[in-house]
Amino acid sequence: MQKVIIVGGGMVGLSLALMLAKQNIAVQLLEAIRYPNYQDDQLAPYHSSFDARNTALSRRSVMIYQQLGLWDALQQHATPILQVHITEEGSFGKARLVAEQEKVESFGQVIENAWLGRVLLTQVRQQPLIELIDGVEVTALEQTQEQVTIQAKRDQETLTLTSKLLIAADGRDSFCRQAIGVGVDVHDYDQVAIVTAVQTSKPHQHVGFERFSALGPLALLPLPGEYRRSVVWPVKKGTEAEWLGEENDQHFLDALQQTYGDRAGKFEKTGKRFSYPLSQVLAHKQAVGRVVLMGNAAHTIHPVAGQGFNLCLRDADVLVRFLTQHLTQSDDIGSPENLLAYEHSRLKDQQRVIKFCDSVVRGFSNQNPVLKLLRNTGLVAFDVIPGIKPLVANYAMGLKA
Repeated sequence: MQKVIIVGGGMVGLSLALMLAKQNIAVQLLEAIRYPNYQDDQLAPYHSSFDARNTALSRRSVMIYQQLGLWDALQQHATPILQVHITEEGSFGKARLVAEQEKVESFGQVIENAWLGRVLLTQVRQQPLIELIDGVEVTALEQTQEQVTIQAKRDQETLTLTSKLLIAADGRDSFCRQAIGVGVDVHDYDQVAIVTAVQTSKPHQHVGFERFSALGPLALLPLPGEYRRSVVWPVKKGTEAEWLGEENDQHFLDALQQTYGDRAGKFEKTGKRFSYPLSQVLAHKQAVGRVVLMGNAAHTIHPVAGQGFNLCLRDADVLVRFLTQHLTQSDDIGSPENLLAYEHSRLKDQQRVIKFCDSVVRGFSNQNPVLKLLRNTGLVAFDVIPGIKPLVANYAMGLKA
């Protein structure tokens, strides 16, 4: 039986391991942080990947989890997005997408990362083809024409693992990427994302808001519970202390109220806020020899349009199809030629999403009056010109990748 090593057990690594196991491919999955043990229906303390953030799963991502047989478990903790409203604070432009008008069930589903991670981890622990090794630090990586070898430390134990294929899903600062000599292009947005959940006086009615404000692009998405919404608010780096801590609860709620007006009703309560630095990190290569980069190790992008994880999940889905198709012709699962073919096949989708997210951040961050007029005119045009909405909706749902 073929065996693959995955380094990095976040949401991408766990999902990929389950995809491979479904194709009868054995996996050794390594994760640096020890996973929590779940004893009841409450969330355990956050894992480094299963944290306070939320993920808006596109239609394509939902379909991938349906194929894995996981959607019934995930759907219990997810909320569909039936409408998307896009506006800019203090401007006339607005655009709206309605699932019913686009003849789709929903544009996607919002799920808290902590719940997504818990469901994935539970499934991985039940899968006999996946060997889960957590609390382990990879210290060396070498590859020959025939195989990849890594060394790792777990407590006082030193592990040596070999495979014909290693998938590096070990994050933005990937050790494996550095070990194979792949450089990156980095752009620091000079922003941090303030993330939390809030309660509002009006029910969310499954509407997601994208509101471009002077502080930064603010996303307000529906969560389970009629009045709960997630907040992702990128603000200027260095100002995060103004928004964090219980003493700033009311200040944060007041700022949300001023930015959104009464669209969501009154912002009544806020959960604990967390902050995450925002940057774009793009690997120069994604396949070198028998190593392929996946997830944030390959491309870390701005969360402005909620596309990052969905792009990574499409990468994983395509990679598994390339591997299984190749195995019908060869017993070499880590064929460098096949990995290069995979990389080439994904560039168009990746570059489109990366360019779009970066353009939105840069375009709406500029407060030049002429540019402001142009982008608000564009929002109006988007809302009234026939044919644009279905195209954008399909891309947003990941159906035109």
